[in-house]
Amino acid sequence: MRYEQKLQSRIHTTGSRLCVGLDPRPQLSGGIEVTPGFLKQVIEETTEYAAAFKPNMAYFEAMGIRGLEILEDVLDSIPREIPVILDAKRSDIGETQKYYAQSYFKNWNVDSVTLNPFLGYDTLEPFLDWEGKNIYLLAVTSNPGSADFQRQMVGERYVFELVQDLATRAREENRLTNVGMVVGLTNASNQVLERLKDYPLLVPGLGAQGGQLEDLAKAGRTAPDVINVSRGILYQDDDQSFATRAKHWHERIATVYPPAGQ
Repeated sequence: MRYEQKLQSRIHTTGSRLCVGLDPRPQLSGGIEVTPGFLKQVIEETTEYAAAFKPNMAYFEAMGIRGLEILEDVLDSIPREIPVILDAKRSDIGETQKYYAQSYFKNWNVDSVTLNPFLGYDTLEPFLDWEGKNIYLLAVTSNPGSADFQRQMVGERYVFELVQDLATRAREENRLTNVGMVVGLTNASNQVLERLKDYPLLVPGLGAQGGQLEDLAKAGRTAPDVINVSRGILYQDDDQSFATRAKHWHERIATVYPPAGQ
């Protein structure tokens, strides 16, 4: 099954585009040794609402070797019918990228990985022939600095449109790996959205970063976009359960930006 089909199926099963971000912060959850139990509880309580889970490599790497062991443990805890997006943002020359691809797609068997496309198409190719897998290219990130490069124009086109060209090329070449883009909600203006093709988007920026869904919902998109929420589910001083928080975001996303055909 192609990644886009798996994700679309899961979105329709849950009725929402919610992606639950897994960003462990031991200082907020009681220390490194309780982190595995903390994350497993998050997964157990939010599974019914999650169209996807997104572990962020940086948070696991910050815990050293123990963090990578925790990541492996966490990946084993996620039901296989739920897509896993590993937020790694890797970028390197082809030979190094080959080993990144083997690490993530073969050893850890995640469904999707985020990549930085700045080094060009040849650095994406080691990821492009994995059947059933997906990559998300950083196109318009959610930070203010996305204006420094991504939203600058080269001639009559924006840099993020050049990134989109790489996704188009992979599709025209019928590569086995699906290709989508990362587009931060905080910077998804109408000017950006009208230049995006209907490729699957991973959309951070809702919740703590203050992004709004309305413009995205009005763009007439049919692709299986997912909207990530991390801090809004994992770390809130409100005495609510992870399930309650996930349900809140699940319902908000489903109301404002329902899956195509629902």
